[in-house]
Amino acid sequence: MRYFVPLLSLSITLLPATGFAQNMPMRHHKQHGSESNGTVTGRVLLADGQPAEQVSVRLKGSERGTVTAADGSFALKVPAGWQSLVVSCLGCQAQEVAVEVQPGQTATLPPFTLARGEQQLQEVTVTGAKSLNQRTPSVGKMPIAPLDNPQATLTIERPVLEQQQALRLSDVLANVAGVYVMGATGGTQEEIASRGFAYTSANTFKNGVRYNNGIMPEVSSLERMEVLKGSAAILYGNVAAGGILNLVTKKPQFERGGSVGLRVGSFGFVKPQFDVYGAVGESQKVAFRLNGTWERADSYRDGVKSNRVYVNPSLLFRLSPKTDLVIEGDYLRDNRTPDFGIGTVDYQISDSRSRFLNTADATNATNQTSATATLTTRLNSTWQVRAVGAFQRYANELKSASRPTANVIKPGQSYGNWLRSLQRTQTGENYYLAQVDLTGNFRTGRIGHTLLVGADADQYNTNTLAYTTQAFDSVNILNPSRRLGQPKGTTTGYDALRYNTRTLGNTRRAGFYAQDLISLTDNVKLLAGLRWSYQETPSDVYTYPALTAPATNPATVKENRRYDNAFSPRLGLVYQPVKTTAIFASYSNSFAPQANTVTDNQGGSLPPSMIDQFEAGIKNDLFKGALSANVTAYYIVNNNQAQTIQQYLGNGLNPNYNANFPSAQELAGEVTSKGVEVDVQSRPVNGISLIAGYSYNNTAYTHSTLYVDGSRLRYNPAHTANLSLFYSFGKVFGDNVLLRGLSAGATGYYVGDRLAGRNPRLIYDAKGNPVTDTNKYLALPNYFLFDASVGYAYERFSVRFKMANLLNQLSYNLHDDNSANPIAPRTFSTTLTYKL
Repeated sequence: MRYFVPLLSLSITLLPATGFAQNMPMRHHKQHGSESNGTVTGRVLLADGQPAEQVSVRLKGSERGTVTAADGSFALKVPAGWQSLVVSCLGCQAQEVAVEVQPGQTATLPPFTLARGEQQLQEVTVTGAKSLNQRTPSVGKMPIAPLDNPQATLTIERPVLEQQQALRLSDVLANVAGVYVMGATGGTQEEIASRGFAYTSANTFKNGVRYNNGIMPEVSSLERMEVLKGSAAILYGNVAAGGILNLVTKKPQFERGGSVGLRVGSFGFVKPQFDVYGAVGESQKVAFRLNGTWERADSYRDGVKSNRVYVNPSLLFRLSPKTDLVIEGDYLRDNRTPDFGIGTVDYQISDSRSRFLNTADATNATNQTSATATLTTRLNSTWQVRAVGAFQRYANELKSASRPTANVIKPGQSYGNWLRSLQRTQTGENYYLAQVDLTGNFRTGRIGHTLLVGADADQYNTNTLAYTTQAFDSVNILNPSRRLGQPKGTTTGYDALRYNTRTLGNTRRAGFYAQDLISLTDNVKLLAGLRWSYQETPSDVYTYPALTAPATNPATVKENRRYDNAFSPRLGLVYQPVKTTAIFASYSNSFAPQANTVTDNQGGSLPPSMIDQFEAGIKNDLFKGALSANVTAYYIVNNNQAQTIQQYLGNGLNPNYNANFPSAQELAGEVTSKGVEVDVQSRPVNGISLIAGYSYNNTAYTHSTLYVDGSRLRYNPAHTANLSLFYSFGKVFGDNVLLRGLSAGATGYYVGDRLAGRNPRLIYDAKGNPVTDTNKYLALPNYFLFDASVGYAYERFSVRFKMANLLNQLSYNLHDDNSANPIAPRTFSTTLTYKL
């Protein structure tokens, strides 16, 4: 975007109220060769009271300096004595600050405000860019620089999304090593996982608030995507061990601007979108942003269509120089044809991209509405309070054939015949959240602290109505046009299905947590914290009599009650041999409460499974921050996983088996996930930007009475790799106004060895003899996606052309052995944008 930016080259002297300037000795600083040093800390603010990030603070007359953090704070080691610091940035006056520093002591300056410069520049294009290890994810709740954090983190910023023309979340995830799409059940969502663990709705966030990921989120509204790999239980309680994902939407700005655009592509894809922002009227206190889109498309899948509408309004209120309130919401309506893929026969896939097995009138209609209020107030230069209140409404109605399974597998005329059944569900969910965090930066003697203390509470109210599943007709999976008729007693359609069960849930959770980043020395830091979580999961299941109306025969009800609590510790150590390198190691754990229906062999509740995680790695900023390269190794073990108690083992009757509770479970399983991840990112340098990554993962049963030791868990690729390279020709064509807006790039994404199907079980008869299991693995083809893009920008107009999956690779995302969804073929799209 183009701006008129005031040139800021300032020179300010801030003096204490005591007037120490008159008494200040004439020597401004000691010789740099002195061994007697101290530290200066402080906080820089903008004129409106906001923290001034990435402002230069340097020792006058030397090359020694630093930049301010996200909260405007800085710390700089200087020689003892009277010193002058020069604070400068683009768009403000450079200011000179005098301070006396005692040997071995820390001098803390009072907060000071930058003054705007008066000199004007010609129109320039400003591109702000930070390295991978300079971007602090907001979902981490603490102002910890990534190099100080003993955890793998990654952020994908808006410019990358625009360069790559990301349409779905899977497009963005292709830039993150070790986070991948594990399935696409029904074609209505993208199921995400990392390190062998699924990202449920408990692991997916929008602006720091959980959201229901049963719907594909809208990518056009994103400012960035943040990933915390590994355990985040200390911050958010009940989350799976693989990590968490946070989608950060676009925020209000006081400067007026925006854009309108249109994207068109293969298979009838049309997507107009808009984004406007600015101050409300001439206000200096209230700003707004409104963006949205409409989308419709056919598909490479026969009979599949989709349309969606999305709106994302937000307001920023500057309540005082130290207090901000952001109110934001969004609405997404997504209607599409449910699509469980091409099916399999006897754990075999018969390749096809277009074969469609659902009924012509199948529908999946989803509405999702959210509202979030975030209040941030800076109490003083040390402490800040952040409070969040949020509400989300999720409503879905599904009318679809069941997942395709062939019940005849012998070769012959009936090979692939399938008795197709219909299903129908209605789901409503209200989600509420309240959260408050207190953060502070302070010192106790020579030890620095970045402290987080917080509490949160949330609640899910759910209402799920399931209709009876009934046979409808018979078709052949391999030839859907060959309908085999409607057997006797089959239903006539979705409207003929009757109520089966209604489940009312009211999950309530609360947590209290504290975490402290302790700077023992300038290059050794310790992160320690603890969380206590409490969770109630009551549910009432109403079962309606078969083939009767609810009004004439009331449902029977079964009440389920479950109460859990758990402690989640975290301990990490960081060593920085140089300022641009950090070596770290950490331990943390997470917990997985059991479902309400899970009982032990006496009918009681099983406690949560506890999952231990060990992580070690190295983070590097190379070439003055132009390139970041991070490597992380991890070892995650769940040594008390719940698994079904088998009636017989290899030595006969299982003493833990109770015939009165044949579905009882025990904490006897062990699953281990281990692997390594490499993330590489560059800042744009001479027009070149690079993102690359690699991950290896092995998630397997390492002890089980149900599965073979060493057998891998399904859906998790052993290897993934990604590479994105873009080049802007501005320097090459710097004197050519017509050509300097040209850019081009390519992305590659490799997904390796994966397994689907069903894990083979250990089954024994009454004498302890092994019985052949009918479950089998289903190996999925590796694939490599290659995309190419060309873009051109001239003044306010830009156009981008993308060619996706140029090699026309074919592979599948599977659920169990039946929902086999082909990946998209070669497609083309064009995006035209006008900046307001």
